[in-house]
Amino acid sequence: DTGAQAIHPGYGFLSENADFAEACGRAGVKFIGPSARAMRLMGSKTRARETVAAAGVPLVPGTMSAVEDPDEALNSAAEIGFPVMLKAAAGGGGKGIRLVRSAAEWESCFAQARGEAVAAFGNGDIYVEKAMEAPRHVEVQILADEHGQVIHLGERECSLQRRHQKVVEETPSPLVDPEPAVRDKLTAAAVRAAAAAGYSNAGTVEFLMDGDRNFYFLEMNTRLQVEHPVTEMVTGLDLVKEQILIAAGKPL
Repeated sequence: DTGAQAIHPGYGFLSENADFAEACGRAGVKFIGPSARAMRLMGSKTRARETVAAAGVPLVPGTMSAVEDPDEALNSAAEIGFPVMLKAAAGGGGKGIRLVRSAAEWESCFAQARGEAVAAFGNGDIYVEKAMEAPRHVEVQILADEHGQVIHLGERECSLQRRHQKVVEETPSPLVDPEPAVRDKLTAAAVRAAAAAGYSNAGTVEFLMDGDRNFYFLEMNTRLQVEHPVTEMVTGLDLVKEQILIAAGKPL
């Protein structure tokens, strides 16, 4: 009605709503963010794992698809080796996640994770992933234009968390910073993951890293994150401005 050319969805749940992105397109309004296809692909944790694995990005050991039957999932967990994480395939924001240390905890944790996933996302699909002991959580900020170009803007350390919610973010990561070769591999993996998804606009590829600085793909946030100013302070780039330029069809 107002003649707006584009909508910026912010960084809340609306920014990861593929139906909303499609509705913008039907109304002739540009959605400032990734395509609905890329959003759905990377928004499904299991499909995202399959996609980035095909691009040679290392994964935390786990099931490649959702496991519906609790007994079947328990067998998978036993093969992977306890402790494991139960995770909502459609998850995000720390919802639908349970740490299971032994088979004795399995039944209640599986029911809790599934129930929370249904309540939060309307989808009870659960997958199993190896629980890494005392991992570091490192994420890479990427930008991708609509001409197939993908770049990274370095990594952010986000290991300090409470209830799966990040409390402090820092860039560059003090774990990665002394090792340029690790940074090169980490950021290259993030770029490959985004390219494999046919991604455009701003996004974040998240990794877990062990004490030996081996890193494993965790998930991709298909939006601008609330912590993006940490990267802006170091790079001097206005990421929202870059989002708008990308949405306007400008090459990086």
